[in-house]
Amino acid sequence: MTTKVLKSTALVGAALLSVSSLTQAQTLRLNHNNPEDHPTHVSMEFMGQRLSELTDGEMNIRVYANAQLGTQRESMELVQNCTLDMARSNTSELEAFEPIYSAVNLPFIFESEEHFEQVINSEVGQDILNASQDKGFIGIAFLTEGARSFYGDRAINTPADLEGLNVRVQPSPSAIRMVELLGGNATPIDWGELYSALQQGVVEMTENNPTALTNARHGEIVSNFSLSEHTIIPSVVVISTCAWNSMSEEQQAAMRQAASEAQAFHSESWSAISNEALEVGQAEMGVEINEVDKAPFIEAVMPMHEEVAAESAELAELIERIKAEAN
Repeated sequence: MTTKVLKSTALVGAALLSVSSLTQAQTLRLNHNNPEDHPTHVSMEFMGQRLSELTDGEMNIRVYANAQLGTQRESMELVQNCTLDMARSNTSELEAFEPIYSAVNLPFIFESEEHFEQVINSEVGQDILNASQDKGFIGIAFLTEGARSFYGDRAINTPADLEGLNVRVQPSPSAIRMVELLGGNATPIDWGELYSALQQGVVEMTENNPTALTNARHGEIVSNFSLSEHTIIPSVVVISTCAWNSMSEEQQAAMRQAASEAQAFHSESWSAISNEALEVGQAEMGVEINEVDKAPFIEAVMPMHEEVAAESAELAELIERIKAEAN
């Protein structure tokens, strides 16, 4: 073989190796239903950047905002059947896919946001994330969205103020039961339809964290935000078991590290973001912020803790473990 032919063969080989390296780079698709300026989107972009850095560009995450690849529920179904690599859901909707999340959704299960942070950064939190492996996905990170409160066309100072009101909830048995115990009419409505539902009076009340006033512009159409702070329903970033099992141990370790760093990054920034949303809602959107005596709300919903604990020994143990983290 001539020198010229040898050189040509070497060049072709190098080109093929280069193409092979490029094709081995894996981009995971992650879908969620918030806008690109939402804190969860920013934190998931951070996760993708860290994963790329930790794997020298071998793995990347492309984050799709505004439900581009489907609603929150559709995303979870796509993850389960391996059509979608990753999704951001929340513990409220996830209990339909993995019942263990119903413990996290209990009203007043967390004594404070500090208690919540203690749980998600403990072995308890990791056990919750891993519990769904036989359901086609695992959780890799909790992204706090702070405490949720009632807001709408009037102040809610006691459970009696909810009597007979149509209250939008997520399609979650826990959310529905909570509103029923407080005297309201639980009305499941998709997040994307909530603005018009509030505007048209389909529901008089809903509940979420303060950023809903600003990011979702609900402050334009509601007059009162009442700080009941009844639940802390975090987002959860999940990955399909198909995508997870296709990764090497080194890649899985990099993913866990990127997710852990994103969880910490998000927690550090959330409090300031939430407080700013309350300030903007009050000063610029005219929303009245109401302090609430939580004791009557706690008393009304406490039966839920016993009801959920009675569903299984696993749930009863988890509830006790979560409460123990407060100490």
